[in-house]
Amino acid sequence: MASKPGILTNWPWKPLGSFKWVILAPWVIHSTYSFIVNDPKEKDLSYFLIFPYMMVRMLHDQIWITLSRYRSAKGRNRIVDKGIEFEQVDRETNWDDQILFNGLIFYIGHMTIEESCYLPLWRIDGVIITTLLHAGPVEFLYYWLHRALHHHFLYSRYHSHHHSSIVTEPITSVIHPFAEHIAYFVLFAIPLYATIITKTASIASFAGYLAYIDFMNNMGHCNFEFIPNFIFTIFPFLKYIMYTPSFHSLHHTQFRTNYSLFMPIYDYIYGTIDKNTDTTYEMSLKKQEDSIDVVHLTHLTTPESLYHLRLGFSSFASKPLLSSNWYHYFMWPFTLWSVLMTWFYGQTFVVERNTFKNFNFQSWVIPRFHVQYLFKWQRETLNKYIEEAILQADMSKVKVLSLGLLNQGEKLNKNGELYIKNYPQLKIKIVDGSSLVVAIVLNTIPKETSEVLLCSKLTKVSFAIANALCERGTKITTMYNDDYAYLQSRLSSESKKNLVFPGSYTTKIWLVGDEFNEAEQKKAPKKSLFIPFTQFPPKKLRKDCFYHTTPAMITPPSLVNVHSCEDWLPRRVMSAWRVAGILHALEGWNVNECGDNMFSIDKVWEASLQHGFRPLKINHVA
Repeated sequence: MASKPGILTNWPWKPLGSFKWVILAPWVIHSTYSFIVNDPKEKDLSYFLIFPYMMVRMLHDQIWITLSRYRSAKGRNRIVDKGIEFEQVDRETNWDDQILFNGLIFYIGHMTIEESCYLPLWRIDGVIITTLLHAGPVEFLYYWLHRALHHHFLYSRYHSHHHSSIVTEPITSVIHPFAEHIAYFVLFAIPLYATIITKTASIASFAGYLAYIDFMNNMGHCNFEFIPNFIFTIFPFLKYIMYTPSFHSLHHTQFRTNYSLFMPIYDYIYGTIDKNTDTTYEMSLKKQEDSIDVVHLTHLTTPESLYHLRLGFSSFASKPLLSSNWYHYFMWPFTLWSVLMTWFYGQTFVVERNTFKNFNFQSWVIPRFHVQYLFKWQRETLNKYIEEAILQADMSKVKVLSLGLLNQGEKLNKNGELYIKNYPQLKIKIVDGSSLVVAIVLNTIPKETSEVLLCSKLTKVSFAIANALCERGTKITTMYNDDYAYLQSRLSSESKKNLVFPGSYTTKIWLVGDEFNEAEQKKAPKKSLFIPFTQFPPKKLRKDCFYHTTPAMITPPSLVNVHSCEDWLPRRVMSAWRVAGILHALEGWNVNECGDNMFSIDKVWEASLQHGFRPLKINHVA
């Protein structure tokens, strides 16, 4: 919001929230019904297409969002080399308000302006008039309107809202107060209304003009340069009638230069062109992809998790996916199509980039879902994906690769050891994060705790936790004879004294693994505390017990806009497995942590605190 919000700042349908599009429902129903039942000569195609075209515009914007975020994660040709804060993400969640506003105006115009009905598909004279009126009065008037909006009175009340975004995304282009959008629509309506009253309007001229505005707006705010230099070499005059992403990016970083809409000619005429325009353009074109220090290799969880990726819908991606929402059911056709595409044609892809203490991190996603990791016949395919990602990272001189979610596992790849054995020449270090997971769990259990119940099959992590607790004098209760026998064979004689078998379910603190089910939960006394040490949280939770989150850490403030790859975690939180890889790179630990090898628990814990990471402690009643 602007620093001193003026009148007509908020959109009038803001109280409707997610249901704001119902405003158009009467017109959508009427136009569809009329188009279906009317005689062919009375069908008004231009009226019927208003709403579908608004949906096409939203899809167009979403494609730009995904492309921009992917290119930003890769780093190539990026203009402003900074991250985006969650405050900006929240501020820009209403980017579709502008499209809704346009749809409303077009429906009202159809009702009140007789000449706007029954438009033909194409008229060349209307296209020419639209082009000339935009290049002339629209560009000229916008230039001076934009300069007026930078006057301190209007800037503080309106335009500062838009300029709150220094690092722009495509949707930043339409993030303005309601009053500004009214002014912009009046400007852009000049060619549209002119063709209406001259009876030269067509569906093509309307749709084409809106597509041009959307494309240029998105391009100017995408934060990566892609307009090739040879175009301006062959046609030098283009620099006056077509801007570039870097041209408008300078307006957001310098504020008092490059005011033009899409044609920079007026900045050249009135002396407001930024002196670094050409230099910024050349430097952005030459910028190569970032050299990456750490890669976190994760995978998709549920079909709905597609929308919560950094590349997906911005408003979804910035929030944890705790359960399926009502709107997910309406999106199932697209979800199913996406699942099939990832299944048959998917390749590992980059979803996020972060920078911390001059180290660059990326998150890569394997296009496979949680359920696919449960099938034995999928293991060969999954290992092939993971192996290819490791080799690609090694070729790119990545220092550390951390295995997230089910990309590590005893049955799948022996906690990553398989790749070290297959490729002993690897320079990259593979980290399964087990030491940090153990450290977080140990520091979550109160020091005065005398007894805990281990409710899980013994794994690398659960054995290390049990061993550490026994060494510090905490009794470990287990209900399974096989687990007890295994611990007896591995623990020291002193630690064995703290093993309890058979135990009881009266213990108040439970350490739970993947096999923890509803039946076992019922055996716990009321107000018990369940502490998971696994990648995934329990699905069904008792309402009279407390639950800790999966091992995770809050990131330091300088690590901005961290989207958790584990989509149930809150903002600015990373899983312990992801943090472990970062710590290995920051500390320069030139060792693998995979297979049966586990790094020093105390050392990794101290390093995490030293670098500003803090354990996420959320105890809540279900």
